[in-house]
Amino acid sequence: MSETVTFFILNQKFVDDKDAKPETQQLVYYGLAIGHHLGVIDCFKPAMSCPLARYLEWLTLIPSDDARRKLEGIPKYGEIVIDSSHVVLLAKGLAAMAADVDKEFLHWRDQLMTMLEMIQNEPAIQLIVRRLND
Repeated sequence: MSETVTFFILNQKFVDDKDAKPETQQLVYYGLAIGHHLGVIDCFKPAMSCPLARYLEWLTLIPSDDARRKLEGIPKYGEIVIDSSHVVLLAKGLAAMAADVDKEFLHWRDQLMTMLEMIQNEPAIQLIVRRLND
C-alpha cells in the first residue's frame, strides 16, 4: 500500500439548476466563502496527486520556512486547507524554488501556482489537501 498526497479543489457547490436563477451563482459563492453546514453539497475535484515520498522530497526544495511549514501539515496531520489567506505566503515560497530541479517537481510547483492564482482571482475557492492510502 502506498501513500499519496492529493490536492482537491473546492470551487463549486451542488445547486439544482432546473429551478435556479442567475442570481443563484452569488449564493454559491457565498456558500463557498462561509464554509460548510449550509445543506449544500461540496464538489471536490482532484486537481493534483503525487506519491508521498516524492512530495516529501519536493518540500525540501522550498526555501521559505513559512511556506514549507504550511505544506508540511499534510504528512503531519493528514490534511490541510489552503484558502485566500495562504496565497501570498505559498506563492512567494514556491516562486523562490530553484529552476534547476527535477522537472516533475517544477511541474507540481507550476500546478500549485496555477491553483493559487485561481484562489487569488476568486477568494471563495479553496484547496483541501489530503494524505491518502492507495
